[in-house]
Amino acid sequence: MSELLLFNKWSFEDIQINDLGLQKYINLKPIIIPHSSGKHSSQRFKKTEVNIVERFINKLMRPGKNAGKKMLAIRAVEAAFEIVHLKLNINPIQILVDAVTNASPREETTRISFGGVAQHQAVDIAPLRRVDLSLRFLTEGIANSSFSTIKSYPEVIADELIHASRNETSSAGVRKKQELERIAYSAR
Repeated sequence: MSELLLFNKWSFEDIQINDLGLQKYINLKPIIIPHSSGKHSSQRFKKTEVNIVERFINKLMRPGKNAGKKMLAIRAVEAAFEIVHLKLNINPIQILVDAVTNASPREETTRISFGGVAQHQAVDIAPLRRVDLSLRFLTEGIANSSFSTIKSYPEVIADELIHASRNETSSAGVRKKQELERIAYSAR
C-alpha cells in the first residue's frame, strides 16, 4: 500500500517537532486532502486529532469576505506550499510546523484581584493553547499583510510561514509572541 501524501506531493514521514511540549498537540497524521468536515467540533479537545495543516486552513477562513470558503483556502495553502518548496527546497509541512513552534508563546498574563485592586500576573500557557495562539497569530498576520499589497494571497502565506519558521521578527506571528512574552516578563 502506498504512502499518503499531502496534496499527493509532500510526505509526513520525516517531520520533526523540536518543542517537546507541543509534540502531543501537533497532529501529523497522514492525509491527502485536509478536509475532515468538522468531525472534531462535537467534543472538547478533539481538535488535537485534526491534522495541523487542516487546523491552519480552518484558521485562514477569517470572518468577512471569504468566510467559510474552505476549498479556496485549501487551494491557497497548496499554492503557498508549492512556493515554499520552490524557494527553500524543503518539505513545506516542516516549515509550517517550525512556524507554529516559533510563534507559540510560552507565557502570558492574567488578571488577579485583591480586594478590588486588579494586578497582572505572569502565568505559563498550556500546550494546546500555545498551538491555538500561534495559529491565530500567524493567520492574523497573513490577513493583515494581504491587504494593500501587490503579492498574491499564496505568496503572502508563503512569506509569513518562511519568516516565522526562521524565527525572524519580520513575521507578524513571531512579533506578537515576543510582545506577549515581554508583557508577561514585566508582570512577574
